[in-house]
Amino acid sequence: MRILPVLSKVKESYILWYKFYQDLPKTHRYTLGQRVDILFIEVIEAIAAASFLSRNEKHPYVRLAIKKMDTLRVLLMILWETRSLDNKKYIALSVKLDEAGKMLGGWNGQLAKQNSPAKAGEK
Repeated sequence: MRILPVLSKVKESYILWYKFYQDLPKTHRYTLGQRVDILFIEVIEAIAAASFLSRNEKHPYVRLAIKKMDTLRVLLMILWETRSLDNKKYIALSVKLDEAGKMLGGWNGQLAKQNSPAKAGEK
């Protein structure tokens, strides 16, 4: 099975997160940690769905993935600021998520151009 590069990057990030999730303090593991875990899965679902849809149907799913990714980053930052996630772990996750975020942003831009009214008028 061939997997999209952006989906592969998010999958790698999730696997890394899963290792860190086990070590979160109980005060955050079942609150913020659980929400981060769910957001990761929702981002993966949105990207996977977009990958199978027609060009015209992809854009809302890519935008949804970006929105959830942004929320994910904020929650991870909170975990880091409250010292539930140490610097090394936070940086490792942030680097991977930034790369995935850039890929999603590029995909979003490409879809916006392809689906723009000017493009539709050319057909």
